[in-house]
Amino acid sequence: MKHLSVAKVESLSHRYSKDWAIKNINFEVFNQRILGLLGSNGAGKSTTMNILCGVISQTEGIAWIDGINIREQPVIAKKQIGFLPQKAPLYMELTVNEYLTYCAHLRSIPKAEIKNALDVAKRKCGIAHFSNRLIKNLSGGYQQRVGLAQAIIHNPKLVVLDEPTNGLDPNQILEVRKLIKEIAEDRAVILSTHILSEVQATCDDIVMIENGQTVFSDTLSAFNNYIKPNSLIMELTTIPDESEIKSIEGVTDVSIINKNTIRVFFKESDGMTQRLIRESVTKGWSLNEIFLEKASLDGVFAQLSGKAPQNL
Repeated sequence: MKHLSVAKVESLSHRYSKDWAIKNINFEVFNQRILGLLGSNGAGKSTTMNILCGVISQTEGIAWIDGINIREQPVIAKKQIGFLPQKAPLYMELTVNEYLTYCAHLRSIPKAEIKNALDVAKRKCGIAHFSNRLIKNLSGGYQQRVGLAQAIIHNPKLVVLDEPTNGLDPNQILEVRKLIKEIAEDRAVILSTHILSEVQATCDDIVMIENGQTVFSDTLSAFNNYIKPNSLIMELTTIPDESEIKSIEGVTDVSIINKNTIRVFFKESDGMTQRLIRESVTKGWSLNEIFLEKASLDGVFAQLSGKAPQNL
């Protein structure tokens, strides 16, 4: 299935005074997909988002929203953007309906269409039953839902979310992740975060920025498998002496996980699984299960971060 391009940045660069915050950032965001904008604090994520949302004007490069150059036609482009900052811009003394009505007016939604816009956004975000509840009386998770509702009230083609699960408890995080995926069913979503588990649980594509430059741009699957595995897990009825396993060609180390499970480290994965299976059959180790361990996202993140240029 081919997804339509909703947003694109090309050779995007920006500097504050003499220092470049980002340099030559390139990526594309597609309809019905969630792009994770990943990077450590200070990597350049906020600058990139602010340019894409028209908050600041870039020093160099171009940003398009639905084919519209946001620098040349900012008002038209911004109509297609919904934004939820890290701290949702809520008015706690208003009810959900009052707040979303206010947001609808800010988005220039015609008066005759406001009720339907509210109904759609509230239904999508699961807050219709709290329409007349004061926002200050909602839980953190439901306040975040209200924040998401204001981001989609005008039915934008692109929704930009900055650390959307920050400060939520585990159950609320799961609910918001599910909601973000539902929002992406009919639009493109950018999710900015420094938390790897958020990317792994939510995103389809990843752009990683470090020290102001792109160090990775591909799918989540490609990111997760960027580093080849260098260990595997063996579950055995009886664990042999470590020296027996270490004597096998290519094995570099062995660690005991429990009485029936070991982790085997190696230099190259080619043929390693087959060699261990042959040894287990020959020596009667009663092998029950064996599988390669995927590289952790933390490991990939650390490796890619180390490749980022230190000076722009």
